[in-house]
Amino acid sequence: MRAAAVASLAVLPVTAPASASSETSTTRAAIDCPDGYVCIYPEINFGGQPWVRRAVDGSVKDLPSAIRDRGSSVRNNSDRTARVYEKRNHAGRWVCVTRSGGSIHDLRGYNLNDQTRSLKINRDDCG
Repeated sequence: MRAAAVASLAVLPVTAPASASSETSTTRAAIDCPDGYVCIYPEINFGGQPWVRRAVDGSVKDLPSAIRDRGSSVRNNSDRTARVYEKRNHAGRWVCVTRSGGSIHDLRGYNLNDQTRSLKINRDDCG
């Protein structure tokens, strides 16, 4: 029997800085990526509610609909490397995010913005 791989989805509180003026603030605080996790954000510069995955839980052949084809930035706070692919089953173009705080603030520079489909987490170096 095959065990289903379930992505860890953490719902972290979103807090925005209080505004001293009467103007409406449209600034949202970035949500940090926890230690030991890889986080894919739906907006550039780590904006929006990230989809998070514990690195020890391994790779994902088809990302959940919450982030599939929606990722715009990636942060890796794990001791493993993380490769984000444009297609299911770790196929197509990809970008590698180095371990221990590596990040890509804008996937547009890699022609992968809003094209995140699978994630490979391993101990290999980027390159």
